[in-house]
Amino acid sequence: MAFADNLKQLPSIAHIAELQLFDKQGQLVTTIPNAPGKIGSLTIYHALYTKHGRIDTNAAEEGLALFAEHTADAEAHPGSHPNIDRLLEVIASGQDYAVTLITKPDTPAA
Repeated sequence: MAFADNLKQLPSIAHIAELQLFDKQGQLVTTIPNAPGKIGSLTIYHALYTKHGRIDTNAAEEGLALFAEHTADAEAHPGSHPNIDRLLEVIASGQDYAVTLITKPDTPAA
């Protein structure tokens, strides 16, 4: 399936303000905000976290499939899709990430 079709199958992120990724030392590595241009990545990372409890090799492999046609573009153009690049790095290095969800103040956590 295509990226847009995959997103339609995943849980809502309406209640999420941002998703934070932490390395094994507990250092914040990056955030994915609920903002235009990031909603697809946030939706996929949220679904991976919900299913796997963290972003590990299994989650990364599933995430690359969910990113669909964007994965091939990311492989062809490193740096153009940092959230896909991160999943590729997880697979290459075995590094995994803990996840913290920051919910919007006006919506209850799901």
